[in-house]
Amino acid sequence: MSHCVYILLMVSVTLSVHGFIAASQESNTPITYPRTTTVDVVDKFFGTAVPDPYRWLEDDTSRAVAEWVTAQNAVTSRYLDEIPYRQQLLHRIKALYDYPKFTVPIRRKGYIVYSKNDGLQNQSVVFIQKGDKGQSEVLLDPNTFSKDGTSRLGVLSFSKDMKYVAYGISRGGSDWNDIFIVEVATRRQLQEVIRWTKVSEISWEGNGFFYSRYDAPHDTTKALSSSNENHKVYFHRLNSPQAEDQLIFEDALFPKRFNSVRTTDDQKYEVLDISDRGSGKRGNAVFIRKAGQSNERFHPIITGFEDTYGVIDHVDGKFYVQTDHGASNGKVIMIDPEQPDEQHWKTILPEGDTPLRGANIVGNRLVAIYLKDVVTRLYVYDLHGKFEREITPPIPGTISVIGGSREDTVGYYSFASFTYPAVIYEYNFRNNASTVFRSIEVLFTPDRYVAKQVFFASKDGTRIPMFIIHRKDLALDGTHPTLLYGYGGFNLSQVPAFDPLRIPLLEQGFVYVSVNLRGGSEYGEQWHQAGIKTKKQNVFDDFIGAAEWLIEHKYTSPKHLAMQGASNGGLLVGAVMTQRPDLFAVALPAVGVMDMLRYHRFTIGWNWAPDYGTSEDSTMFEYLYRYSPLHNIRAGISYPATFITTADRDDRVVPAHSFKFAATLQEMHRGPAPVLIRIETKSGHGASSTTKRLEVTADTYAFLFRNLGIAPTF
Repeated sequence: MSHCVYILLMVSVTLSVHGFIAASQESNTPITYPRTTTVDVVDKFFGTAVPDPYRWLEDDTSRAVAEWVTAQNAVTSRYLDEIPYRQQLLHRIKALYDYPKFTVPIRRKGYIVYSKNDGLQNQSVVFIQKGDKGQSEVLLDPNTFSKDGTSRLGVLSFSKDMKYVAYGISRGGSDWNDIFIVEVATRRQLQEVIRWTKVSEISWEGNGFFYSRYDAPHDTTKALSSSNENHKVYFHRLNSPQAEDQLIFEDALFPKRFNSVRTTDDQKYEVLDISDRGSGKRGNAVFIRKAGQSNERFHPIITGFEDTYGVIDHVDGKFYVQTDHGASNGKVIMIDPEQPDEQHWKTILPEGDTPLRGANIVGNRLVAIYLKDVVTRLYVYDLHGKFEREITPPIPGTISVIGGSREDTVGYYSFASFTYPAVIYEYNFRNNASTVFRSIEVLFTPDRYVAKQVFFASKDGTRIPMFIIHRKDLALDGTHPTLLYGYGGFNLSQVPAFDPLRIPLLEQGFVYVSVNLRGGSEYGEQWHQAGIKTKKQNVFDDFIGAAEWLIEHKYTSPKHLAMQGASNGGLLVGAVMTQRPDLFAVALPAVGVMDMLRYHRFTIGWNWAPDYGTSEDSTMFEYLYRYSPLHNIRAGISYPATFITTADRDDRVVPAHSFKFAATLQEMHRGPAPVLIRIETKSGHGASSTTKRLEVTADTYAFLFRNLGIAPTF
């Protein structure tokens, strides 16, 4: 039972304005912020009264919120319009981003499928070709899905015989997908449309496929922020309406579980995967049944939710499974469905000294990728776990696991690093050779820059890695503009990667720093556990420690230092700027989780409970309340120049988080630095199109340059 109650005493909302903060450095024009009217809302948590004066900003469909968004965007636009190099910056960013980008291809039944973006296309186009020497043809062009280019391609899956492809379309950045089906040979689209899918795979079996969905919201106009519950699995048969789809699995007793069914590569088995993150459990259960036996029950092979299990594939009646059960760094085991008890498991790849990042079966081999000090290593084994060889990249960086199926004789992988643009390789399992399949040329000279890894001691003495990228001619005098980036959560590793959008910073003399915080998976599950729930402060301490190390070693100083993070990283920036406002000149929180007391009440926010805990638990309430960015803004404090970014259709981290944080910060901040929010339209948790991504990047950098006193030259 929840111990949180709230009393709503006033619901009418009006807007007025006030102006009390001057714009920084290059402009003498004062900023007049929209004054956000307050409401008398108080939540009571275990005897503690917590005001929520901007609760009304959670109603994303109200006229008052729409007017507030318009007013805030107008203030931000006026500020950005005064920056003389804003358009030049956007032009430079477009020029640097304008080169062909390819995905790693997949091979199936003699076809090769890949996606390509010519450079500035809003969406990447899916191509298909017959054989290695066939002519590439357009299969799907998502740029035609909408007039404004904001509809994105979601999940995509081919039938086993390659006759059909099913694919999802996300509208305007939403996590909701509609699924369509196309006949590959003729490009004819079938009539049926599958709606209200979210957190869903498309897994084919015979003349149809499994998918997961929620019931349509009672009020579809509030689909953005409504809570998603009762995740169901259906089977859809081709050429039939969705209303006739067969319900495969639901569990109304546990409405906050995720449920999905997929088939093994040989389509002999169906695998039901269930996660119970809504109850705060990080693991999953696994059930199986033989394909085509829809009247039979799924049989359990893993029933607990304490550890993670990922079925790699089925081989000769046995299941290869990647798990962290009893192995913080991960391992690969083989399970006999006739004897699924742990005592009968066979270890194929035992736990090693470094974390297992992923595994796949391709070319009748087991390929596995490991992470050593945030640099990846790719190894090939036989199906019994006997080591065969290591695939070595040209320099330390990030290599992806080889993709393909068991019967393939070749597979594909990619490699990239901070100063090394992505290259796609073809690996031949017959002669064990890697050859360049596709490379690209970028307007970037890697030899001018250096990327190095350093380690520092966090507050509690833990050794933390981070990467520092800058021009080779850097002099350590403490004067360099520096952007510190972090994430620190959800078992995700921040590995070296090439991003052309970093080039405008590097060529203007910036130091770019990516710090590997606890809460990720850089050193296995123990690293993750060290940054969650009542240990979340470790993540913030790691980030603060990184900033202090950079200052101590003369890379930068507080007046030259900025920080950036998105989503859980937006929470990171919000928490750090409220704890150490003196340490940074600029804060760039994007789509951040800012209200840690109410995050679980929106869409699938409850899914984050394994990392955060919730305010419905007395211990976690006390802990969350101490660092929640929204609740730790103090009146009269001079905070860093802050540029908050979000989007009106973000139905993952709803924009109310950023709205309430911006309103509170604008009201309480008493310093010379600006506090602005940029609210994108027809976009979601990530930019819905290339155009929107480049525009928000240019505006973010313009704000960054201006408030660090940088006059860029192009």
